[in-house]
Amino acid sequence: QVQLVESGGGMVQAGGSLRVSCAASGRTLSSCAMGWFRQAPGKEREFVAAVRWSGGSTYYANSVKGRFTISRDNAKNTVYLQMNSLKPEDTAVYYCAATEACYSRTYYTSSAYNYWGQGTQVTVSS
Repeated sequence: QVQLVESGGGMVQAGGSLRVSCAASGRTLSSCAMGWFRQAPGKEREFVAAVRWSGGSTYYANSVKGRFTISRDNAKNTVYLQMNSLKPEDTAVYYCAATEACYSRTYYTSSAYNYWGQGTQVTVSS
């Protein structure tokens, strides 16, 4: 089992920045990559970004590319999502997730992830 705990959400004005974190514990060596997803009210959960523990390769949704940066600290078993130039449409609950899959083409779909955090709210006001 892998336990994931997100932190760092909050409210910010459009154009501002936030950083959310995800601390992993438990059998973290079983996971190959970490991802961030988000879900806005009335919408489906969507992929935001992913990073591989080994090598640090990153993957982004087109909607956040150039604005968001995912990174990881292997020593701390923590993944970060730095969000810049935030827009009201970025408002959502942000979830981190861990996958044991090592095929990058799967990282974009929520079904590939084995473990999920409880989510943290990010609200961007206009």
